[in-house]
Amino acid sequence: MKSISEAFELGTVNRLVDTRNTESLSWVEHSTFKGVFLKHILKGEDTSGSLSCHLVKINPGCCIDRHVHQGKLEVHEVVSGKGTCSIAGKEIAYAPGSIALIPADTDHKVTAGEEGIFLLAKFSPALL
Repeated sequence: MKSISEAFELGTVNRLVDTRNTESLSWVEHSTFKGVFLKHILKGEDTSGSLSCHLVKINPGCCIDRHVHQGKLEVHEVVSGKGTCSIAGKEIAYAPGSIALIPADTDHKVTAGEEGIFLLAKFSPALL
């Protein structure tokens, strides 16, 4: 039986025009944060710019350091692993099933725990 993170990593994206296997999408190393990898599940080109969805893998002990997304609302849904998220200085424990809403223009940081963390990050309007 697949873990939930494997199910997302090896799943499908069903759109009216086609179905994509997420396994065929490459992991991309984050250009700024070491130990952070992204799989772009939905991009702005798929949603007329209104939404994007990214599977994010943060290796154990690594982090997406403090940053801001100008004009973009962000939602995190923790798929597996544990860690913490700091949103405008408020510390939140991340574990499977945790969901966090990060308002546009708000600084935030995600730190993975000992086992790393997988989350879905959704942006409106689209990040990419």
